[in-house]
Amino acid sequence: MTATLEALENGFEDEDARNAYAGKLRPDRQLRMFRDDSWVFSTRSIKRGSQVHPLPRARRQIEDLAVHANATRYDLVDYISRNRIAGLLVLHRGEICLEHYEFGNDARTRWISMSMAKSVSTTLVGAAIQDGSIQSVDDPLTRYLPQLKNGGYDGVSIRHLLQMTSGVRWDDTHTDPQSERRVMLDLQIAQQPGAILNFLSGQPRVAEPGTIWNYSTGETHVVGALVRAATGRWCADYLSEKIWQPLGMELDATWWLESPQGLEVAGSGINASLRDYARFGQFMLNDGVIGSTRVLPEGWVREASQPREIAGKRLDYGYMWWPVAARDGSFADGAYSARGIFGQYIYINPTRQLVVVVLSARAKPKGSEVIADNDFFNSVVEALVG
Repeated sequence: MTATLEALENGFEDEDARNAYAGKLRPDRQLRMFRDDSWVFSTRSIKRGSQVHPLPRARRQIEDLAVHANATRYDLVDYISRNRIAGLLVLHRGEICLEHYEFGNDARTRWISMSMAKSVSTTLVGAAIQDGSIQSVDDPLTRYLPQLKNGGYDGVSIRHLLQMTSGVRWDDTHTDPQSERRVMLDLQIAQQPGAILNFLSGQPRVAEPGTIWNYSTGETHVVGALVRAATGRWCADYLSEKIWQPLGMELDATWWLESPQGLEVAGSGINASLRDYARFGQFMLNDGVIGSTRVLPEGWVREASQPREIAGKRLDYGYMWWPVAARDGSFADGAYSARGIFGQYIYINPTRQLVVVVLSARAKPKGSEVIADNDFFNSVVEALVG
């Protein structure tokens, strides 16, 4: 297994990718990787259009705020420094009221999405339904991906896939070299066309579809394959056509591939700027409408972002979006987020007309933050509307 030529020129090797997911990179090397588009993978561009949609600056800028977490009152500097924030942007009513960069980043720095890409990928399914390329989330996956027949995904609907309730076996532990997630990473590194989907099609079913929830990056790879099969377009090209260009993104972005000219790694690996992640959040806040064009079906955003019931129990997970409770534990604001390991977030609060983007470089994939990000988001809400 060899690294791509571009990765070798940047000084990255296969083991760097494994160490990144294991949380074993030293800070300087981690920062270089998180700013690098390819790591050791092939990539495809997500092309921007000819016009850039401006993000005006609000008259009122956030200079500081009280951050309440862990029964402690922190401030903005605490959140930025203790959580190793690389970029932070707050949009209120479509205007920037806070934009801050660390570690030498700036407005033209592209930063890794990690699993925020999952939320982008499922949004493309919504676009394909609006287009008529996919009939319904209740369609069986095998209608579009017949190669999944006779495996664990046979009998699984698109809805099950989007909710991660397929019942197919998967362990997403990034730090365990034996987990399915790390096997998938090795297949990414190998850069062999079709290898990941072949691996997924051979995974056994451990529960009936729709009866249990299990977080699975493998599910999102199937989402990418579904978008490709239904639309005839690569995910990066379809994203560019439906959202990136019409929305007026500032920079081209990139997306990791499973192999040269192959499928996107739909569960991770988008590399975009802080402001463009914010524009995507604003697109969701606007209910999937750009100008006078409805890109997502009416009602899709709410369905994709709210808690639901699975086998009689509440699940705080949508179509690969995470509902975010307010300080009182309620979901009355309808807030939700895309999120990725090492502290990557797009927080969206429709009631408060608020988008917050957080890009980070934390020491471990999960659990190394000092201040819970949801506590920070609720503190921003309190600072702006309290």
